[in-house]
Amino acid sequence: MPEHPSITRFRSELERVEGRPVTDGRIVVLPDSVHTAQLAADALGCEVGAIANSLLFAAETGAGDEPVLILTSGAHRVDTAKVAADIGVAKLKRATPEFVREHTGQVIGGVSPIAHPKPVRTFLDPSLRTYDVVWAAAGHPAAVFSSTYDELKAMTGATEIEVS
Repeated sequence: MPEHPSITRFRSELERVEGRPVTDGRIVVLPDSVHTAQLAADALGCEVGAIANSLLFAAETGAGDEPVLILTSGAHRVDTAKVAADIGVAKLKRATPEFVREHTGQVIGGVSPIAHPKPVRTFLDPSLRTYDVVWAAAGHPAAVFSSTYDELKAMTGATEIEVS
């Protein structure tokens, strides 16, 4: 079966930012869409904390809502009030499916850390550093890719921030 177009776009962007071809096994398409970090961890045989959730929020600013991407450990919940104060916005709101698709080109549950139509302000949960391998969405709800904390930080240009 051919690869889903959103995974193909992600693969191309990953190869571009890393400057090398994506090796076999780096992107994994799971048999069924995994709707939670725990389900993804179970399918991959890793700890839930090694799942790097890509959560897009709508940040209230004086100029309207701005997309903010937070890459956080599957073992954490984002304290939106704390993070909003730390990054200097009035409020972080849950993004609508339309807002997510507009700013990432992807659907909720499949938002990858990269491969968005325009750059998105990105923050990275430093607790992901404790895992040798982390898994993040690869542009589709059933696809993930393996990475390291340092690779995620480099490819996204993310700012480290405590999220909880």
